[in-house]
Amino acid sequence: MVTIDNYLDNHYIHRSNWLRAAVLGANDGIISVSSLAIGVAAASATREPVILATVAGLVAGALSMAAGEYVSVSSQTDTEKADIAREMQELEEMPEEELQILAQIYEKRGLKKETALQVAIELTEHDVLGAHIRDELGINEISQANPIQAAMASGAAFTVGGVLPLLVILLAPLKNLEYSMYGFTIIFLMILGTIAAKTGGSSIRKAILRITVWGTIAMGLSALVGYLFGVKL
Repeated sequence: MVTIDNYLDNHYIHRSNWLRAAVLGANDGIISVSSLAIGVAAASATREPVILATVAGLVAGALSMAAGEYVSVSSQTDTEKADIAREMQELEEMPEEELQILAQIYEKRGLKKETALQVAIELTEHDVLGAHIRDELGINEISQANPIQAAMASGAAFTVGGVLPLLVILLAPLKNLEYSMYGFTIIFLMILGTIAAKTGGSSIRKAILRITVWGTIAMGLSALVGYLFGVKL
């Protein structure tokens, strides 16, 4: 038997919060660590400085990504809580005005004035705060942020993404290492774009094109900086 909960769970939008954090973390891990490695490799004659810079970038990047995501999402959560608290106060002080606001929202969505008012009344009787949070503030279970979940997904994804270029540095020949890094990184980004697109139900071609173009720009600029310094470490 198909229920509304099962039906809604099948939609991709329910994955948006954690998917955004995970894709951002993995993408940043691959591109940041690869770009750092390419920049150092372009100015280095040995492997050790590249490994050191890559490991340092991987650790610092993962912690920074997790902390930044937690702070950012926590700020969003605090704003949502403040709006909800203010809405609760307004419902206590001017319930009739809030009822009319809710009715106007439904009317703008296409309901007739009488129908909109009736819907507002019935939803108010069922769950007045929930109705206003959802339809007036635009906050729902899908859009509500989870700081811990976002931080863990982002930090873990950055680590996984950053480990891939580190493996290339450890295993690839030192000669022309920056070119090997670029080639493997593009492959990693294409795989990430494909996984993200399939998970989110979006276009694979667009995802791959978007992620590889910006990755190429980032790595190209990093390599340019390394060549400009021209100091063989």
